[in-house]
Amino acid sequence: MSTVRTAVLAAATAALLAAPEASATNYTLWIHGKNGGGTQRGNYADFSNWGSSTVAAGVNKKAVNWNGTQKISVENFRIRDALDCFCTGTNWCYIAVHSAGNLQIGYALSLYGGSTRNIKNATPNSTGVCGDAGGTQVGWNVKWVDVASGAGGGSELADNGEWATTDPIVGDLVTSTARAMYNHNTTRSKWFYMFAGAKGTLYSGILPGQDDEAVSYHSTGGVSAAGSFCNPGDLFCNGTLTLGTAATSNGVAKWSYHTVELRDDGEIYGHSGGGTWGGIVGPVRADMAATAL
Repeated sequence: MSTVRTAVLAAATAALLAAPEASATNYTLWIHGKNGGGTQRGNYADFSNWGSSTVAAGVNKKAVNWNGTQKISVENFRIRDALDCFCTGTNWCYIAVHSAGNLQIGYALSLYGGSTRNIKNATPNSTGVCGDAGGTQVGWNVKWVDVASGAGGGSELADNGEWATTDPIVGDLVTSTARAMYNHNTTRSKWFYMFAGAKGTLYSGILPGQDDEAVSYHSTGGVSAAGSFCNPGDLFCNGTLTLGTAATSNGVAKWSYHTVELRDDGEIYGHSGGGTWGGIVGPVRADMAATAL
């Protein structure tokens, strides 16, 4: 476990111990990526995108389902609805995201995390909207964000037309577009723990550096500029993706409050979870089960 994660856990534990008897209810929100096939939007119990809903994946887990074929800006209201529902008032949230879900939570925090929100009652209706509990607050109560192969920096597969161009979200995943969509340094001081997969071979001629067959390390590692970054000792790369918050070996900084929790040195984690909590989703699920308490 990283020193950053250890410090955040210690602070969270101290806050809970100091809280009055009517302390916070914690929730774990899971935000899927592109497509997210079969999920029922507004139904926080529908984990069909991820795998069995009986698998441990953090306290009071909720599936935040959105139309993963549409643009981030069009569907981001569903993420904000979930954050309002479960992460306001005395309630707090852990967030887990996969792929383009990284863009969704980053977009919400950067552009709306400083806005005034109505405190909600954590009881959603059929469309995923919760009722008002009275009062307001600024932003949301988020402990941290775990990111499984995040697409916050876009993918060269979108740049090169390797995905169906009829899906509006593909335009958002163009690397230049994804990186300009919002200020990735503005996380409202919430830590993004990056889990970067590297089991990629199919698109090695398109995706620079290490990749998981969908997204490269420059994105999954939270690096502030696109480039060719790899595991230690790998050849033909601009630099090594470092663990933690440090810049890459050739001096390219990570975005603020972004830290690499897992770098796939063994090249064993692919991008897709396969509907079985597999691939790079697996270690994120395990981390949330162990720490989102």
